[in-house]
Amino acid sequence: MANKMASKMASKKEYLDFVVDWLSPLGEISSRSMMGGYVLYCGGTVFALLANNTLHLKVDDLTRPRFEALGLKPFQPFPDQPGTMQYYPPPAEFFEDSDVMAEWGRAAVECGRRAQAKRKPKAKPAKRSPRQRNSRSGA
Repeated sequence: MANKMASKMASKKEYLDFVVDWLSPLGEISSRSMMGGYVLYCGGTVFALLANNTLHLKVDDLTRPRFEALGLKPFQPFPDQPGTMQYYPPPAEFFEDSDVMAEWGRAAVECGRRAQAKRKPKAKPAKRSPRQRNSRSGA
């Protein structure tokens, strides 16, 4: 049983390494393990995820129609429950043609950048005046 588990882990890691290498023309690709899969980043921007050894690219209202036109379905993290995520598998040619990969991959990275830009910046904690600091320290 342990050998089977180790083999599965190795194949997951091997597939991750393959995908990261394949996507490298897009920029600096990194990954983070998350809930049995991986989140993929390009230059610090989330643009894809790997789940069950399947790549899923980030989509939004601008890019989703291209995926749907090909009959591709959104990622459903829990197949026995309703709900999908804004990630779709790329077309089959994605892994056969580096130009196709670049086109669809860049679109996913741009989608990730748009999503980042929409998020509100985190509020910075209010700075205390020197007077407030001294009153806390008992001075």
